[in-house]
Amino acid sequence: MSGHSKFANIKHKKEKNDAKRGKVFTVIGREIAVAVKEGGADPNNNSKLRDVIAKAKANNMPNDTIERGIKKAAGDVEAVNYVSCTYEGYGPNGTAIIVEALTDNKNRTASNVRNAFTKGNGNVGTTGCVSYMFDQKGQILVDKEEYDTDADEFMMLALDAGAEDFSEEEDSYEILTTPEDFSAVREALEKEGVPMVQAEVTMIPQTYVALTDENDQKMFNRIIDLLDEDDDVQNVYHNVEE
Repeated sequence: MSGHSKFANIKHKKEKNDAKRGKVFTVIGREIAVAVKEGGADPNNNSKLRDVIAKAKANNMPNDTIERGIKKAAGDVEAVNYVSCTYEGYGPNGTAIIVEALTDNKNRTASNVRNAFTKGNGNVGTTGCVSYMFDQKGQILVDKEEYDTDADEFMMLALDAGAEDFSEEEDSYEILTTPEDFSAVREALEKEGVPMVQAEVTMIPQTYVALTDENDQKMFNRIIDLLDEDDDVQNVYHNVEE
């Protein structure tokens, strides 16, 4: 795993997101609405909602904003019905990109996503065209500066909780789980007081691609920036080495 600092990437994302906090809160707000609709408003009986709340807190979303989102989703019979959809495609030089969206208008979202790919010299492909290059995993990142612990002891704690893999980077620890075990592992670590920079089910590329051509980098960044600006887009995964 060395050579690809996930933590550096997430820090970069967080800094970027700080300038777009409204977008981040919109994204999480939709996830809260979907989680409440699927499993109810009580986090004690809804593991998906617990996971989204943990993600909200990791992104410094205020508690009252979280609670307001839950109450609104639970009480508003006319609440917007969000549909989950996934798009797969290719960026410059055959790079792989997966886009996850929650939308109330699939036609609008599909058009916006296709437009983002086109403007960056990429194209949207068929379902499954690039997802086979990724593994779906629960990923937990812990900042060493925020958590002073013995690495071996921490590894045993994570593995005992049900983690699949544990790795130590220069500045962080990374814990991987199966999607099914993610909630249980996250909650076990939370009970032990482990602070998490990120904790979510994500798509991890099996191999990374380096973009060496300056124009390819520019076009790839254009796709990612346009997708980031779209409120319907929840997550973007790619295999480009940053």
